Amino acid sequence: MDSEEFKKFAKEAIDYIVDYNENVRERTVLPNVQPGYLSRLIPREVPENPEHWTQIIPDIERLIMPGITHWHSPMFNAYFPAGQSYPSIVGDILSAGIGCVGFNWMTSPACTELEVIVMDWLAKLLHLPEHFLASSNGPGGGILQQSGSEGILVALITAKDKMVRKVQGRYPDWDDGLIKAKLVAYSSDQSNSAIEKAGLLGSMKIRLLPSDNMGRIQPKLLQEAIIEDKNKGLIPCFVVATLGTTGICAFDDLNQVGEVCQKENVWLHVDAAYAGAAFMCPEYQYLLAGVEYADSFNMNPHKWLLINFDCSAFWIKNRNDLLNAFSVDRVYLRDRGDAREKYAPDYRNWEIPLGRRFRSLKLWLTLRLYGVTNLRNYIRKQCALAKHFESLVRQDSRFELVSPAIMGLACFRLKGEDSLTKELLKLITDKRELYMNAGSLRGKYFIRYAICSRFMEYKDVQIAWNIIVTQADLILARTRIIENIITMNSEKKNNKTWEK
Repeated sequence: MDSEEFKKFAKEAIDYIVDYNENVRERTVLPNVQPGYLSRLIPREVPENPEHWTQIIPDIERLIMPGITHWHSPMFNAYFPAGQSYPSIVGDILSAGIGCVGFNWMTSPACTELEVIVMDWLAKLLHLPEHFLASSNGPGGGILQQSGSEGILVALITAKDKMVRKVQGRYPDWDDGLIKAKLVAYSSDQSNSAIEKAGLLGSMKIRLLPSDNMGRIQPKLLQEAIIEDKNKGLIPCFVVATLGTTGICAFDDLNQVGEVCQKENVWLHVDAAYAGAAFMCPEYQYLLAGVEYADSFNMNPHKWLLINFDCSAFWIKNRNDLLNAFSVDRVYLRDRGDAREKYAPDYRNWEIPLGRRFRSLKLWLTLRLYGVTNLRNYIRKQCALAKHFESLVRQDSRFELVSPAIMGLACFRLKGEDSLTKELLKLITDKRELYMNAGSLRGKYFIRYAICSRFMEYKDVQIAWNIIVTQADLILARTRIIENIITMNSEKKNNKTWEK
């Protein structure tokens, strides 16, 4: 493909992307395909001769789109948002077009330095403590990673390395293996599954403590668990507190959790993957109280800040802890940069991968082209849509809320046995017109309705509610019929017994 063909192909692709996004609400949110559908449509071998680019977009529509779940449809209300916007898409295009691999300063100074700058921008926008800023007097700083899962794993490994060094300072005859086998991490049973995976990959025992009736970690139980483990000869090492849990978007009390961690000299990581974006709004900043206790903090711009995946922001209070755990020095990787410099860090020693994309471009473009005012308005509108859904649930006595709508999430269920709510979700999913997913809190099954698409309007909430109510009517009517049949059969049996 030459440059002229590329320009024509790229223009057609951009036109297709715009048309797809502007008309995504016309597509059924869930695909109607079976596993293996694509293997029957695409040849088994690479084409021997080049095909013409004009065949590609039609094949995207014919082959790929039938198997796409439309995350940006207003009828996609599962999980949490997958961020996306036109400025972010352009940022990804520019990153791919420039094609640098910025693992140290020399490999592309702008790639490194822009990331340092936008991470400080974002930290200030979210009102994070100054010690997380590269521009502060301390050793803190931030980095863009692939996901919040990576951030949790990096924090765990860093905490693990720091604790091993500390214990070896007190007990020089203890080897690494002995110490690492004793380390324990803690979080709540409502925290993200990434914490369990981090424990597996980082070889650390994870204790998921029962949450309270609002889905929050219980500081008293945390303190008791730490004391219990210390009495067993174990070494408490790492705690993950969550601001906006996956299940019901609960917010752990950082002041209380932080006091326990400080008292016990345990690393505190704060996971604000979804809800972190809301802290740009003054009315939600009270939920950050106690964040100064955090040793590390992550949030995902690729969830609720209109940035395309992947773009996860991770800050650390002391970069030296991170560098001690991750630095690997080979002669072919050295340049005149210094991983400890504020504006020219070797980010390769801040993360697991060596190679890294120019992620900061899409964050920079989106922050500039939206501006703080529009970003705040976007967050507030999505929260208002969730509150509107909550009001619809409250008006129907057959339903109950698991908790009031929090941020852009409302959790609800049919009153009665869990089987009713499970059947409701199955029927709705089978129709493919609306996509939601399930959650569980203290043994109670519920449905999560998350405001995800940037295209969502109040009319879309009403359409979703109508779908939910229609299926609920069918389930409850069938349940009444079954109950009546059971009652009639029971009465007949009793009458025969009496006659006999």
